[in-house]
Amino acid sequence: MKRTLKRKMKRLVISALVLGGLAFLFVIMATDWQPDEINWNTTTVSNQVLDYQPLIRKYANKYGVAEHINVLMAMMMQESGGRGDDPMQSSESLCGSRGCIDDPEKSVQQGVHYFAEALDKADGDLKLAVQSYNFGQGFIDYVNAHSGTFTQEAAVDFSQEMYADADNQSNYRCSRRGTAKIEACYGDIYYARDVMTYTESVAKK
Repeated sequence: MKRTLKRKMKRLVISALVLGGLAFLFVIMATDWQPDEINWNTTTVSNQVLDYQPLIRKYANKYGVAEHINVLMAMMMQESGGRGDDPMQSSESLCGSRGCIDDPEKSVQQGVHYFAEALDKADGDLKLAVQSYNFGQGFIDYVNAHSGTFTQEAAVDFSQEMYADADNQSNYRCSRRGTAKIEACYGDIYYARDVMTYTESVAKK
């Protein structure tokens, strides 16, 4: 009798655990639940960037791009590694020149807002929006008038044209290897590629 009772109790406990797990999964699926935090591979994303995750989340929620928090963190990593007073390097998008933002929260707010605008203008083309964060939203108009979607070739062509039309080419550093040779020195032609590489280092909970 005792063994039979123990077996019954064991079965009841197992059944309760299984049902509880299924109920939890149902709640997650029904509410489109997502973890509050994203675990990053810290060998590629700095601790400084990780520290900004709550602030990025705040403004991503405000501007309707919460599903792209990982992309925004990757962009910050590409821009500054999370260092300095303008970690999103968003001064130029606000006032047309570098250095007008000296408050990290203002930098994040402006950066997220600008990205949200670019994503909307790009009709959800994520790579196009990301590259436009570096090139400016004129790149979206350029792509729409040519290929219609982001391609690496479009990024190179746009950079070459902008560099060729520049009043003073010495303002552009040609910092990427090989860009001086092909005269694609406007902005960073591999910005979207590298941001997406950082984004792929996310380890989902």
